[in-house]
Order: sequence, then structure tokens, then C-alpha cells
Amino acid sequence: MVQVERRGFAADDDPRLGRRRTRLLDDPRPGRRRRRTRLAWSLAACAVVMATVLAALLGGTGTTPAIAAPRPLVVSPHSAAVPLDRLAELAEAAATDGSPRLRKGTHVQTWSLGMSDDRPPVTLPEERVVRWHADASHTELVVATDPRHPGRPVLTDGDDGPRRVADGQVLSRRTYPPSWSDAPPQAPPPHDPAQLRGYLAETIRTGSPTTAELLDAMRELLDHWTLGARESAALVRLLADAPGLRPAGQVTDRLGRPGQAYVYDTGGARRMLVLDPATGAVLGLEVTFRVAEPEYGVQAGDVMDYSAWMR
Repeated sequence: MVQVERRGFAADDDPRLGRRRTRLLDDPRPGRRRRRTRLAWSLAACAVVMATVLAALLGGTGTTPAIAAPRPLVVSPHSAAVPLDRLAELAEAAATDGSPRLRKGTHVQTWSLGMSDDRPPVTLPEERVVRWHADASHTELVVATDPRHPGRPVLTDGDDGPRRVADGQVLSRRTYPPSWSDAPPQAPPPHDPAQLRGYLAETIRTGSPTTAELLDAMRELLDHWTLGARESAALVRLLADAPGLRPAGQVTDRLGRPGQAYVYDTGGARRMLVLDPATGAVLGLEVTFRVAEPEYGVQAGDVMDYSAWMR
């Protein structure tokens, strides 16, 4: 689900949350909680300390909650790395009958790092389902769940810090009045690569988006729409021309789906895009830190967030 904490990097890709700009503070989407986040601890290096802190915060022993600090996805050794232009050809071939079709709304599972100013960070797993109705109203359901640990208690964010809830606990269920906005990302995305590039540029309000910005705009798009076959093919064709986005090989995503991974590195962050190897549909996007930041307790390879989109 789209996380409560906003996770997109600023244009300078500074991985230190306390020093980067964030869209959270002026995110126009309803239901978003507006709060400042920062990183202070390493998820990987502080697992033992984290367990102690959470025991103090949450109290009691009981069933161990699903401490959702995902490891970075690992590319299968010696696997074939399919170039994006080749995957674009496969996606275009798969889209000839136009099925599946574009659908407004989204279904996404996320693991996102968040904390307040006075508590250690935790990774919060959430599932979000948004469905639109014929009268242009929509509903949003947010559930605390970690599919890696079915049935185990899950950590979520409360007013007084992290708290433990049952797997599948509904965090919010909202219905929003009709909306007829015709601006991206509310407007339907085109299925022509050149037009889609303009659409994504307008989504993030920039004239000539960088590769990092294209990936962030793609995330914004997928938070509003479930792409059809033609839109997925156009997106892969567009990304095939994105500088620096290189094939890495085969991965298995956090929902157990096989995918082709494509990696884009900047000074402080690595984005790994996971695509369906047959249709080019976006399966996931992972953001990790490339370099250690001892001041903030960040280790190279720590996962800031991961989104897995579903139909």
C-alpha cells in the first residue's frame, strides 16, 4: 500500500532524510499524514538494538511482531539481463489485444521507513487498495500487513509511537467525494511513449525529467492507476531511452513473483525497478542507500522503502 510516510527522493538524491526535501509536507492527496521523517539508525546493523527498543516501547513479550526491515533484493547469480529495449518489444507484442486494460485505482504493498523526532525509526508494512466508482468518488482501504510473515503481529505508527497490531488490522477506510480533475496523475495516462513522457513531466512539474525523476513520477502514476498492457508497453519503451537505467538480471520480488531488475544509481541512492519479464508491467520499485552515513547510522545497502504493485 502507499505508505503514510512519503519516500520519494529529491532531485539531488541526498539519502539523509533530515537534509532532503520531501513531497510529504505539501502532498495534495487526501488521507496523507503530514509529518517530517528522518533516519537515525541503520536497519541492518541495529536489529538487536531495535528489538530491545521495541520491547520497551510496546511492552510485554507475547508473539514476536513482524519487524519489517527488508533486505535488499538480490539478483540471481549468472541470470540473463534482458535489455529494456528487448523487454519493450516483448511488452508491445503482449499488448496487441489491449488486454488487460487501464484501470483507475491501485493495489500496492509497501515497506517504508518512518519515525518521529523523538523515537527510533521502524519499517512499517502496509497494504493500500483504492477503488473508483461510476460517480467519480473513490474509496481507500489501508491495512497493516506484511505478506512475508502471514499471521504475525505487525508494527504500525500511532500517535505515541510504534504500536503492535494484528495482521490484517484495518488502519483506515475512507470514502472521498467525486473528483473530475483532468490534470496528471488524475487524468488517464496516454499509451504513446512520447506523450507519456510529457504526462510524467507534468506530474512532477518539470520540463525535462531526469531518470530519477521519471522513476519517481512513475511511482506517482502507479499510486493512482493500474496500467493496462498498452500503457505498460509505452512506459517500458520510454524507460528504454532513460540514461543510466541498466539491466541487472533476474530477481524474485517480495511477493514471490519473478521479475527482471533494472538499476539506476545516483550519488547516494540506488533505485531498482522490477518488471514482469513477459509483459513489462511494473512489479516493484526499491530504494536503497549506496553509501554509509555514520552520522545517521545508515549502512550502505539499507532499504529505505519498497513498493510492490498488484492488479
